[in-house]
Amino acid sequence: MSRDTRTILEETLAGKRLAADDAVALLTSPDLAAIGHAADTVTRRLHPEPWRTYNIDRNINYTNICTAVCDFCAFYRPPKHAEGYVLEREELYAKIEETVALGGDQILMQGGLHPTLSLEWYEELLRDLKQRFPQVNIHGFSPPEIYHFAKVSKRPLKEVLERLAEAGLGSLPGGGGEILVDRVRAAMTRGKVMTDDWLEVHRVWHQLGGRSTATMMYGHIETLEERVEHLERLRQVQDETGGFTAFICWSFQPDNTEMDHIPPTGPFEYLRTQAVARLYLDNFPNIQSSWVTQGREIGQLALLYGANDMGSLMIEENVVSAAGTVHHLTLDQMRSAISELGYEPRRRNVFYETFADDPAVALHASLPTTSCCGGGASTSCGSPDSAAEASQLPVISSVT
Repeated sequence: MSRDTRTILEETLAGKRLAADDAVALLTSPDLAAIGHAADTVTRRLHPEPWRTYNIDRNINYTNICTAVCDFCAFYRPPKHAEGYVLEREELYAKIEETVALGGDQILMQGGLHPTLSLEWYEELLRDLKQRFPQVNIHGFSPPEIYHFAKVSKRPLKEVLERLAEAGLGSLPGGGGEILVDRVRAAMTRGKVMTDDWLEVHRVWHQLGGRSTATMMYGHIETLEERVEHLERLRQVQDETGGFTAFICWSFQPDNTEMDHIPPTGPFEYLRTQAVARLYLDNFPNIQSSWVTQGREIGQLALLYGANDMGSLMIEENVVSAAGTVHHLTLDQMRSAISELGYEPRRRNVFYETFADDPAVALHASLPTTSCCGGGASTSCGSPDSAAEASQLPVISSVT
C-alpha cells in the first residue's frame, strides 16, 4: 500500500472527514484491498448487527415515453413513437398482485417525462393503487419526473410533492442522478433536470418529512473529480436534511445506447468506487450493492467493500436490461450470497426496518424469480404463466 493511501485511510478511520482531493487519490489508487478493508471497517461500525439485508420489490416502468433525450438510455421512446406505451391500470394491478404474492411489499414506479399526463392523472393513479394495495409502499417517481410534473402543472415543487404524498406516494427513488455535475449532464442529456433542481426535489421532500435514496451512474464521460463532486453534493444535502436512507452506485451500461463507443468499466472500478463512496458519505446510513449490473459474485463481494445491503430481488427491471445487461437471481441465491459471508440474511423495507425471518420465505426460497425483464409493455414478468405460478403461493404478509 502506498504511503498516501495508507495515510488517507488511517486518518479517515480515525474520524477525519474524507476530503475531495483525498477521495480522488483513492479512486486512482491500485490498493483495492486496503480501500475495501477500510470501507468494510466503517460498515461494521455502522452495522455491528450479525445480518445483512435485502428486499423484494418490482421496478414498474409505467411509461417509456419521454421528452428528454439521454444519450446513455436505451429504454426511452420519444412521443408518438410506435414502441411508446403507457401501462393500462389492469396490467399495473396484475404486476403488483404478483409482487405481493412473491413476498414483496414495495414497487419502484418510474417512467419517462411524458408530455401530456397531468398531475391529476398521477394523483388518481396513486389513489387507485393505495386503495387496492394499502400494504404496498410506492417508491415512486424520480426527481426528473417530479420536476417535470411541476413544470407541466405550473405549480410549486412543494405543492406537487405534498399532493403526491397525500395521494399515496411513500418514498422517492434516486433515479436520474447519473453524475450531479452540470457539465456532464448537459453533455449527454437534453431537456432533463440539472444538478441543483435534482437535489432540490430531494431537499423539499425531506423537509416535508419524506425519505429517499440517492444514486450515481459512473464510468462514462465524467472525470474522477466530477465523480467526487457528485458525492460531495449528496453529502451536503444529507448534512442539511438527513433524509437519504441509502446510496447506490453502478457502472454505465453502454450497449444499445448512443454512447456505446465508451468501453464499460469492470468490477475493480466498481468495488473501488463503492468503497470510496462508503468512506466519503459518512452521513449515509446504508450502501446498497448493485448485483443487477455486476452479477451475483461481484454483488456479493460488494458486501465486503462498503455495502451492508444486497439490494432488491427486483422481480422486474427494464432500463438496465434494455442496455443489454441481464442478471438473474432467485430468492435463494440472494439469501445465500449473504449467508455465505457469515451473515444472517434479513428482509427489510425501503426504510430499512427489518423483518424476522418468515417461514414462508424459507419455504419458497428456491422460487426461480426473474430479476430482469427486457422490453416494455409487451414483455414483462407479469405474463399469464408467471402470474399463474405466483398465484399458487401463499401471500407473505408485509408490515406497512
